[in-house]
Amino acid sequence: MNMFDLTGRVAVVTGGNGGIGLGMAKGMAEAGAAVVIAGRNEEKNQAAIASIEAVGGTATSVVADVTDEGACAAMIETAVSNHGGLHILVNNAGINVRKEPQEMSLDEWNQVMDVNMTGAFLASKAAYQPMRDAGFGKIINIGSMMSIFGASFVPAYAASKGGIVQFTKATAAAWARHNIQVNAVLPGWINTDLTRRAREEVKGLHERVLARTPAGRWGEPEDHAGIAVFLAGPGSDFVTGTAIPVDGGFSSLG
Repeated sequence: MNMFDLTGRVAVVTGGNGGIGLGMAKGMAEAGAAVVIAGRNEEKNQAAIASIEAVGGTATSVVADVTDEGACAAMIETAVSNHGGLHILVNNAGINVRKEPQEMSLDEWNQVMDVNMTGAFLASKAAYQPMRDAGFGKIINIGSMMSIFGASFVPAYAASKGGIVQFTKATAAAWARHNIQVNAVLPGWINTDLTRRAREEVKGLHERVLARTPAGRWGEPEDHAGIAVFLAGPGSDFVTGTAIPVDGGFSSLG
């Protein structure tokens, strides 16, 4: 058995049209999975598909808003209908509002929680039955360093990403008997559109991250391809309920 062969597996990646989601989607596609890119922007979805096809992968698109229960159900139904099943779900869709708690409105709080937490719940719930039908499943939830640490400017984001770890544990415990493994990945400071804006808005952030990260650099989306293939493949069949940092050693310093 090739522990990292995803041939014949179908993966849905929410927010897969950029950043970490696209890095994971490319890795899984190169390992043989058929990847469904789920995002709200069809133009970005198609650009992501082109980049996956450029490395020899197979990908299709579905336009979906993960905060909408019906849209999540339709997203999974489309993947099953087009590809004959569903085996892998990456809950990557996420947003952030950088404000201190006293400055954040209830609408902003709810928006972050709806996308980051409720979206993962709705997509996972929709994926449950197709994975049971397939006889196995792999769910990868995307947390953050803010699942571990706090920061003054991300109260809703930190709460949502801390919640992702606990949701991962609960879902893993509930679904292990159905051969569905659920794990979280905790990216460190990764070079994406979201963090580029953070560097513009938070003075000194770039230098502080470099100073603390033992690897001496910011991560790239492609640094998450390997962990995605591992958690999506047979090599992780007895791994569930974990939260794995991919951070160049950032969290190892305590």
